[in-house]
Amino acid sequence: MSVPAVLAAIRQAEAQAGRPPGSARLVAVTKGQDLPSIERCVLPFGSFPLGEGRAQELRDKAAVRPDLEWHYIGTLQRNKVKYLRPVTLVHSIEAVWQAEAIAQAAQGWGRAPDVLLQLHNGEAQKHGLSGEELPGALREVQATGLTVRGLMLMAPEFEGLGDAERDARLLALFTDTARRAHDLGLSELSMGMSGDYPLAVRAGATLVRVGRSLFS
Repeated sequence: MSVPAVLAAIRQAEAQAGRPPGSARLVAVTKGQDLPSIERCVLPFGSFPLGEGRAQELRDKAAVRPDLEWHYIGTLQRNKVKYLRPVTLVHSIEAVWQAEAIAQAAQGWGRAPDVLLQLHNGEAQKHGLSGEELPGALREVQATGLTVRGLMLMAPEFEGLGDAERDARLLALFTDTARRAHDLGLSELSMGMSGDYPLAVRAGATLVRVGRSLFS
């Protein structure tokens, strides 16, 4: 696929859900891609946030292209926080200490990124906050001074299911995440990846993280 094909699929999903065009924004996942590939495959088609999941890779690319909008979408380790200075949005806050570390580092940066809280998807090996932890975590992260804009979800694999059952479960999970965000008064929803972003858009995603489809 390509950026134009992915954008067309996003617009189609918006229309099917009765949403205005442009209400779901593409985050181009660029981890593992070099800058020439990004400049060839992504940048000619519009201004998109670029999502990086490796902190050092983010640091190196943003040093060359500080003019671009960078998001961090990976698991955050304490010793990597210092590399997030170029970032405008961190998608993957799953512990209050991460927010505290970002807020502290941002005092020296002159600005702080906004953040999303990552919701656990039910898989034992995955990261994130449980639904029960969300309200308390939201209050504590807000107390650091950071702006919490919404929630992020990494969808589970649902291996061994047929396409129809998999899609039904994904749509239910995405819809439940949208409900949780609404209940918490949060407007941003980062969910949906290359294999399922049209379903995420139908459920209310405002940010969809698509990578391999843009470079294949």
